[in-house]
Order: sequence, then C-alpha cells, then structure tokens
Amino acid sequence: MSRINTNVQSLLAQRILGQQNHDLTKSLERLSTGLRINRGADDPAGLIASEALRSEKASLSAAIGNAERADQVINIAEGGLQEINSLLVEIQSLVTESANSAGLSLEEKKANQLQIDSILQSIDRISAATSFQGSKLLNGTYDFTITNQATTIDDFDINAAKLSSNETRAVQVVVTASAQHGSLFLSAAPGAATALDFGGNAAERFVFEIAGSKGSREFSFASGTTLANVATGINTFKEVTGVSAVVSATAGGGYVKFRSTEFGSDHFVSFKLVDRAGGNYNAGLEAGATADEDAQSGTATTLANATNAIRDTGQDVSAIINGILSTANGKVARINTDFLDVSVELTNAGAQALGSIAAFTITGGGAKFNLGPSVDITNQASIGVQNVAARNLGDVTSGYLDDLGTGKLNNVVDGNLETGQKIVDNAIAQISDLRGRLGAFQKNIVGASIRSLGVALENTSAAESSIRDTDFAEETATLTRSQILVQAATNVLAIANAQPQSVLALLG
Repeated sequence: MSRINTNVQSLLAQRILGQQNHDLTKSLERLSTGLRINRGADDPAGLIASEALRSEKASLSAAIGNAERADQVINIAEGGLQEINSLLVEIQSLVTESANSAGLSLEEKKANQLQIDSILQSIDRISAATSFQGSKLLNGTYDFTITNQATTIDDFDINAAKLSSNETRAVQVVVTASAQHGSLFLSAAPGAATALDFGGNAAERFVFEIAGSKGSREFSFASGTTLANVATGINTFKEVTGVSAVVSATAGGGYVKFRSTEFGSDHFVSFKLVDRAGGNYNAGLEAGATADEDAQSGTATTLANATNAIRDTGQDVSAIINGILSTANGKVARINTDFLDVSVELTNAGAQALGSIAAFTITGGGAKFNLGPSVDITNQASIGVQNVAARNLGDVTSGYLDDLGTGKLNNVVDGNLETGQKIVDNAIAQISDLRGRLGAFQKNIVGASIRSLGVALENTSAAESSIRDTDFAEETATLTRSQILVQAATNVLAIANAQPQSVLALLG
C-alpha cells in the first residue's frame, strides 16, 4: 500500500467490529433480560403477537381472581344458610314436641315458644349480618327485581338471569294445557238424593277405601248417611290421604266429588269398594272418573265393578315460557337456560285457563360475576339470592315462618301446629334449594371456570414465551461467537491501523 490518507482496510475492520459489537450487545441484553424481543426492532411481528398474548394473560389472571372471589362469596353465603338450616331443624323439633298436648304442660309450651321466638330473631340477624366486604348476601341485596307482576302468578323464583347494562326482560307464560286435580265422583241414588240409599235397609253399611298421594284410609258409612257427612268424614283425614271431598247436586241426583288436594301428575285419587254388608244394594250408587274439574262427565262405573280400585291422576300444567317449553310440576312451570332460569307458580285460575300471561318483567338485580377474560354477557354468570329473613320463608298458601312467633296464628302454645309444621317444611325446602343452587353454581360454574381458565393461562403463557422469551442455550452460543468475533475484529483493526506505517520505509 502506498496511500495513507484513506485507510480502506481500517474502515472495513471498523465496520465489521461495529457489527460484532452490536451483535454482542444484543446477546448481552437478551441474556440479562431473559427476553428475545426487547423492542419492536427485534421482531416487529413477534412483538405484536406477544403483546396481544400478554394482554390475554392479564385478562385470564384477572378472571381467575374473579372466579376465586366468587367462590369465597358463595362460601360465606353457604355458611350463613347452613346455620339457618340448623335453626329451622330445631324449630321443627319444637313444633313436633309441642303437638304432644296431653303430655306437655302449658309452661313447657311457653318455653318452647320462647325458643322459637329467639330462633326467629337469630334467623333475621343472620340474614341481615352475613356479608362480604360490606355487601349483604342474604338480605335480598342480590335478589332480582321485578315489576308488573300478573295477578294470575302466585309465586315465582328467579334463580338466574343474564341482563346486559340497563336491559330488562319480560317473562311471558303461555299455558297450553291446564293443571288438573285427580277427581272421582261418588253418585247417590237417582233423583234428588242427598244421602246414601241402600234400599231403606238401615242395617246396610258402605265400606270403601280412599287413597291419595299421601296415604290411604278406609271409611265405613251406614245407609242414610248424608253426603255432607260423608264429605266431612273424608275431609277429616285429607292431610293423611291427600284427598278432599265436596258435595254437589245436579238435577239427576247428588254426588260427592273426591279430589286430590294438590294439582299435578304426582297426585291422584283412588276409590275401592271394600264391603256393602247385607247385600241389599241399590244399583243407582256408582263411582265415575272424569277429567273435568267441576262436572261429572267421565264414564261411570257401577260400584259392583269397583272392587278393583278406580283411579284418576292429576295433570301438570303445560306451559311455554319465553318461547321455551317448560318442565312442570302441578301449577309450577320452570325453564333453565343460559340466559334465564325461572320458575313460576300460577294461581288456580291461571293454571286452568289456556292463553298467554305477561307474568312479570325483570328489571335488574342478582349477583353477577365476570368469569371470563372478556367483559361481555357471554362470560358473565348470575345467580339470585333471595332474602332469607323469617318473614320471607314459606309460601302464600300455608303462610310464612314469622307466623310461628308469639301471638301469631301458628304459634306452638295455642296456634295451628299442622300449618306451622307445613311452614317449617317449606322453609327448610327453600333453604335447602338455595344451598343446592349455590353449591351447583360454585361447583359446576365457578369451579369449572377456575380450572378452564388455569389451563388457558398456562397455554397462553407457553405461546407468549415461545415468541418473546430468550432461548438461553442458543443465545449463549451466539454470545460466545460474538465475543470471539469482536476479539478477532479488534486484532484485525489493530493490524489495519498499523499497516500504513510501512510507508516510512520508503522515506528511508
């Protein structure tokens, strides 16, 4: 080389050394941060993908936290309900004990009543006090709110309803087949008879068995017994048999209508002739089954053929709720979908009149949990938790739990204990049903969400890691290579810088 103003070899060595230093710095950065992508220039497409996955990871982590919080909320509510359930069982024991009137003094009954009063107060206190971070759980705070309840609706339960912001949902019930009692008709002799007639033979007696969903009972009536007395005798045991009786009269003669005390296919009336002593039997006495609630329009069967039981079964209401065919039990129709879980109990008139009923409108409420990474109605789950104070446990037919308090209709000192026990049974069933719904929600929705979100978070993290994280084995090899190349480039640069000095030899 004979030129010294421009050292091309040095420039080349400097450029290569700069590149090697850049690669060495990048390797050091990746190894120190653990990330392959530290800025957009490292991998633009990879950065976009990894940031999207990081956002999903953050949402998944928050959703898992939401689900775990929901689990804790339900645990606290379940604890309060469990204690209320124990208190209701105690009331059940006191009501049953107080029914032993001949073996229990008035003072003991009053003592039992004092216990019941304190239990009712405890139930109200638990209902009002059970809370999570200040939010009351059992006082109706998380029950659904409704408007425009129809008069043909006796009662309803909104177990769950998904509503978007400011949305309302009308519940429409279309009755397509009416609810029916099981019914049988026992006719008297032809004409305007109002009493059992065995051809004037007073020695005759009429023995038959009545059975219903609760049990059976055998009855015996003498010739000449009025139909009113027959009905009274049967009604005395209606709580035992599940069958009531009423006397009706037509132009063709009187009859007693046996009817199941409840609507639905779980309830029935069965009649069986046991004995007609003396053999002097008026063939005008007959039993007939009918599907009509109020008219004797079924096919009649003479009592001579009634030695085998004649039976008529009730019918459940058939209804469509918001376009979904419901399941039914008696007068109660229910649907359970992802967006609406509701049961509606119709009045007697509502359950027997075909047509459409604007039941009510859900305007809001419910305990809402966001159990998914996206904030939308699909990832939301809701459940209704009604007020479990004593005044709300029971039903409109039998009454409510606070009716067992001192001075109320069903107190254990001088009240109606049969009705009181029904109320307690209904209250226990309500609390058990609520606990079951909360348990199912906790296990099948919250628990499943936590597990599925955990798997999603794991897979998303793995995907994000494969794009963004440093492969230390690969990067260590790259670092070693860069270090060697930097050292080599440094030595080469030193040689290139020294080479122009050979010109001095020409200047001798």
